[in-house]
Amino acid sequence: MMTQLDRIAIDPNVCLGQPTIRGMRLTVAFVLKLLASNLSVSEILQAYPELEAEDIQQALHYAAWAVSDRIANVPSA
Repeated sequence: MMTQLDRIAIDPNVCLGQPTIRGMRLTVAFVLKLLASNLSVSEILQAYPELEAEDIQQALHYAAWAVSDRIANVPSA
């Protein structure tokens, strides 16, 4: 899985160690928030020309991977 995420970088000296896109100061979380705000991939790429479509795809893959093994205990009503 990590070879598929070769565009995601985690460096304690960049953005406080948050996962970033190719070491730039654009975090995975920021890209996800743009998508959650109903911006299209093309709109994001236009607003941030340093990004590539594969960067956005890998941000989504990283998010899915990051939450895939989490188990939440939800109290029953």
